[in-house]
Amino acid sequence: MKRRAFITLLGGAAAWPLAARAQQPALPVIGFLNGGVAGYAPYLNGFRQGLKTAGYIEGQNIAIEYRWAEGRYDRLPELAADLVGRKVSVIVANTPAARAAQAATKTIPIVFVTATDPVAFGFVASLNRPGGNLTGISSLVDELGPKRLELIHELLPTTSVLAVLINPTNPAADTISRDMQSAARTLGQTVHILNASTEGEMDIAFARLAQLQAGALLVTNDVFFNNHPDQLVSLAARHAIPVIYSWSEFVVAGGLMSYGTSLAHSYRQLAIYVVRILKGEKPADLPVQQATEVELIINMRTAKQLGLTVPIQLLGRADEIIE
Repeated sequence: MKRRAFITLLGGAAAWPLAARAQQPALPVIGFLNGGVAGYAPYLNGFRQGLKTAGYIEGQNIAIEYRWAEGRYDRLPELAADLVGRKVSVIVANTPAARAAQAATKTIPIVFVTATDPVAFGFVASLNRPGGNLTGISSLVDELGPKRLELIHELLPTTSVLAVLINPTNPAADTISRDMQSAARTLGQTVHILNASTEGEMDIAFARLAQLQAGALLVTNDVFFNNHPDQLVSLAARHAIPVIYSWSEFVVAGGLMSYGTSLAHSYRQLAIYVVRILKGEKPADLPVQQATEVELIINMRTAKQLGLTVPIQLLGRADEIIE
C-alpha cells in the first residue's frame, strides 16, 4: 500500500468515532411545567429520585426543560406553548400547569400530579381509562380539607370560629371554599374565607385573623402557598395562631400540624409514569394512580410556644411527633 493511501485510511479511521458521536440520538427531553417557584426542592428531589430509580439521570441519559410560573398562573399558557414548540417527549405538570398544557397539545403525553379530582377537572375521562394524552397521580389533598377541620376541632374543642386561607386564582378555589363551608356547618363552626395570591396579601390575611376572632387557621393546598412555607410559618408565629397545613414540609419548618400525603412521594410516582411513557406506553392506557397514604404530623415545640395541650388521643394517632 502506498504511504499516501495508508495515511488517508488512518485519517478516515480517526474520524469514525466523531461521526458515530454525531449520529447518536439526542436525549429524550422532559418538559417540567410548574406554577410554583423555580427549584422547589420537594418537587425536584422526589422527581429526580424517581427517575434515578428507573435508571434515568438528568444530563446523562435524560434532559429536562424547566418552566416555572413563579406563582403567576396567567403565564402558564405561554410556558406550555413554548414546551410544545420545542417538541419535548413528555410534559410533567401540576394542577394549574396541567390545564394549560392540555390546552396547548393533544398529542404530546402529559403526566400530571394533582390534589383535585382529575375527572371532575376534565383531565381524564375516567381514572381507569384516561382516554386522551393525559394521565398521572391524584393525591388526597383537597378531599382531606374537612378532615383537617375535624383535627382542629379535636385540638381546640372550644374554638367555634375558624379561618381558611385560599388562593383565589387556584382553579379549584370555589370548590375548596364550598367544601370548607359545608364541613364547618357540620361541626357547628363558623368559617371565614381569606384570600391571598401574593406575599403582601398573605400579610393582610393574617392581620385580619384578630378582627375575625378566629381561633385557628387552615392553609389550603396551593402551589403559591407550598412555595412559601417559611413565610407562612413565620406569620403564624407572629400572630400566635394555631395553623394546620396540607404538607409535612410546613411542620418541619416550624408549623403546628399537617395532615396529608407526601409531596416527595407523589413526585417519585410521577417520575415512574414518565419513564413508562418514554419507553412506549400510552397515557390513555395508564390508569391514574391515587396516592392514598396520609400522615398526621405534630410539632410539639410549636404547640408549647402557643400554650396548647395536645390531647393524648391525637398524639396517639400521629405518624410523627416533632419534639
